[in-house]
Amino acid sequence: MFDSHFQTFDETADPSLGAPRLKMLRARLAALHLDGFLVPRADAHQNEYVAPCEERLAWLTGFTGSAGFAVVLADKAALFVDGRYAIQAREQADAKVFAIVPLGETPPSGWLAKNAQKGARVGFDPWLHTGGQIARFEAAAKKAGASLVAVDENPIDLLWADRPAPPLGRVVLHPKKYAGEAAETKLKLVAKALAADALLVSDPHALAWAFNLRGADVAHTPIALGYALIPRRGKPRLFLDPAKLSARTTAAVSKLAQLAPPSALPEALKALGGKKQKILFDSATAPTRLTRLFTEAGGEAEIGTDPIGLLKARKNATELAGARAAHLRDGVAMARFLNWLDATAPKGRLSEIAAAQALETFRRDSGALRDISFPTISAAGPHAALPHYRVTEKSNARIGKGVYLVDSGGQYLDGTTDVTRTLAVGRPSKEARRANTLVLKGHIAIARAVFPTGTSGAQIDSFARRPLWEAGLDFDHGTGHGVGSYLSVHEGPQRISKLGGAALEPGMILSNEPGYYREGAFGIRIENLVAVEPRDIAGAERDMLGFETLTLVPIDPRLIEPKLLTSEEKAWLNAYHARVRAALSPFLDAAERAWLATATKGI
Repeated sequence: MFDSHFQTFDETADPSLGAPRLKMLRARLAALHLDGFLVPRADAHQNEYVAPCEERLAWLTGFTGSAGFAVVLADKAALFVDGRYAIQAREQADAKVFAIVPLGETPPSGWLAKNAQKGARVGFDPWLHTGGQIARFEAAAKKAGASLVAVDENPIDLLWADRPAPPLGRVVLHPKKYAGEAAETKLKLVAKALAADALLVSDPHALAWAFNLRGADVAHTPIALGYALIPRRGKPRLFLDPAKLSARTTAAVSKLAQLAPPSALPEALKALGGKKQKILFDSATAPTRLTRLFTEAGGEAEIGTDPIGLLKARKNATELAGARAAHLRDGVAMARFLNWLDATAPKGRLSEIAAAQALETFRRDSGALRDISFPTISAAGPHAALPHYRVTEKSNARIGKGVYLVDSGGQYLDGTTDVTRTLAVGRPSKEARRANTLVLKGHIAIARAVFPTGTSGAQIDSFARRPLWEAGLDFDHGTGHGVGSYLSVHEGPQRISKLGGAALEPGMILSNEPGYYREGAFGIRIENLVAVEPRDIAGAERDMLGFETLTLVPIDPRLIEPKLLTSEEKAWLNAYHARVRAALSPFLDAAERAWLATATKGI
């Protein structure tokens, strides 16, 4: 029935392959006179989504989550994951050969300090680590009496017989009608923000924003892998594979920058180092390989924050208008899907994969979807208790009575969406209704928050947690992450979490997604995207901010216990549902409008 490009994650990462591959790696390390090796889940840009050829951690361990790290020593090995992936790691990696270590308890560097043998030589690929990461590992190695050794070739690449080729996604221009500003204007803003002689742009998202380009080198995020050198004065240099650019794109980009392949970047940095120039390297994304090349040539490396990150985070009026249009379009698709789901799921024959495929098809029916913004989390029953569950052919479950959680989003030329709804299939349990209502209370607290300019995400994170805390409950992920404009669904520096130190500023888009997860039973998450906006408060002595809710999707009333909501919370929910109903109804057929009227009925 449904035509979809939805795919489950690569199941070729077989846990049973961990032991033989680890044995192969240790043999290769011994030949290189190394006693260990660091294996990050990373590429040369520290991207969240990486090309298939960069999935070294999955190849070695079987773990396919978006964040992880392995340390291999001659006599032991460990796989480090955060709370989102604890259960997934146990299911995918062979615990007999890889100790599964919670990142929150023991960082990889701390583990290395305790387990490396005195005199051990531990290798690392300098393209896959930032300078700060390596500094921590060097300190840990020194504490153990060991040393870190950079390798010229990654030994896993030499062992990976069927390693995919590097990506060659087409690079296209992102029109001003979506970007809101010309690339020339953006590049001038970046140059003006520099104190150094130049900035090395190592984050492909920053590169995409600054040059108004989009690419197709990784899944779900329209970026091109490459670098740029933006000088304080003079013409920038853009390092992109020329095979990715059409003649038209090449002509347009050549007006902005000198074009060269990425392979030319090391020599360019050496030349600038020889001229004793000072270059700003982004501490979060610049590989230590490049900073070392530059400093060894005589240059001064300033390790700091790429100013593009903050410029990109503050969406302009055009981008905000695009976000609203994208969310309206996405809300229509979600409403059609939820109506279909309500009619289909109770029959007991709908699977997690089939539901995800259907949802993507409803989005594609808009004619505007470019891609899903991340792999859809389609999780029934106990699977919903895994915050970052990704369905596979093996795990694919029927959606039966209970709770079904779907976390999904779309990439559109005018905006990026991300929405989670927890849905009742049949009559929900009292426990699920209570938990869902407590999560909803936290969600509403964030949506209604008013705060002074300069407030960070860390300062309001507890707003979402208080109702759960008062019941002795909590959740292990952040309350909200930043979101790009037809870019990454996970964007910094803005976020709502215990670690969210960046001040929230007008134009920033974030998620509002508190949750609760009871392992083996059910999971709850309610997520909308919000935009920071100025708030005019009568008598205010300071400039105040609040959130505009962008997402337009009903929140399942069957999972709400009204008696647990205050009158203010009920008023917010009823107003939100009235807004959703008014916005979506004109785009739905009669049956869908009838469903929406019931789904948004006041309580």
